[in-house]
Amino acid sequence: MIFRRKQKAADLSALTSELEQAVAARDGGRTERAFGVAMSALQSATGTECVLAGPRLAALLPAFPPTGPRPTLATMAGFCVERGADPAACAEPILDGTHRDLLDALEFARRWSAAGGAGDELPEADEKIIDDALMARLGGEAHEALRLALAWCSVEQWQPPALAVLCRSTEVRRRHASALLSACRDLAALEQHDLKCLAYALAILDDEPLVVLHRPTRTGFEVRIGGIGDNFQLHTLLAHVLVGGGHVPGTAPSAESVRLAMDPEPAKGRTGAVATGAFELLAPDGERIWNEGLPDDIPVVAGHRLLVLDEPMYPRSWNADRFFPMLPGTAELTRALSADEVQAWFTYTCWTS
Repeated sequence: MIFRRKQKAADLSALTSELEQAVAARDGGRTERAFGVAMSALQSATGTECVLAGPRLAALLPAFPPTGPRPTLATMAGFCVERGADPAACAEPILDGTHRDLLDALEFARRWSAAGGAGDELPEADEKIIDDALMARLGGEAHEALRLALAWCSVEQWQPPALAVLCRSTEVRRRHASALLSACRDLAALEQHDLKCLAYALAILDDEPLVVLHRPTRTGFEVRIGGIGDNFQLHTLLAHVLVGGGHVPGTAPSAESVRLAMDPEPAKGRTGAVATGAFELLAPDGERIWNEGLPDDIPVVAGHRLLVLDEPMYPRSWNADRFFPMLPGTAELTRALSADEVQAWFTYTCWTS
């Protein structure tokens, strides 16, 4: 939940109209006042008010100055999505803003490093670092330098509203995620920002065909997956489909762990449910596919993601709650492969015989 709810206090629609008019008039003082009042009113708004206000607040993002409180405005729109506003109607301005700040933060890092000496570390992402010396180091036009510095310091603030739209709409992920993923991973690799949740959401696979080979029985299957937040969830769902369905030997996952992985209704907070490992997840070259990783880590071979399942190397278990509570995962067995198909797919692995 982005904001905590308070008692009903004001007409959000009227306050949003005032904010829209202030932005259209390019009146900075009026915009600042209207923005503050609307943000306060949002915390006590009804679900119906949030449904109507979300797209209107998101639509204001392009008109806000890059050095203004755009992440906070995006957070307001994201809160409305959490309360029922259409994620697809809010997504483009929120994710465009997220993408711009990711790129600006990367440009900040490039300029900072280019102007420094060997071993000069990147600064922490805190606005207290912004001073005349930093601006001079970044170079270029002052307003642009300030925009880059603010992006470096505030890019994590885009994560909650981005997740609000990404985790509630397959359409949003299909239309927008791939454009942001590379920049998100590049910035996260600099190890100055915690963008794990955003990176995971952008990498979610939807309606993705997966070829699964079970090495101990030399059998194979086509499985179609979607909405899976990490490989813990994938592991549970594959065990449910293949072991629970009687296709391979092993111990099927508990009904509760499967429910937590698939139920459209998210759990009310953390549970004590435990999932147990049924397999070792392996890439075609024999390297381990970690449970902590993503389905997107599974290599693409001959046009399909190819996963090998083996006997678990040791007993393992984990909390069964899914990574993204609002996003139920799916795994559907499409068909069992013929013996000839299985043999052909094994030729792409290190277990050719």
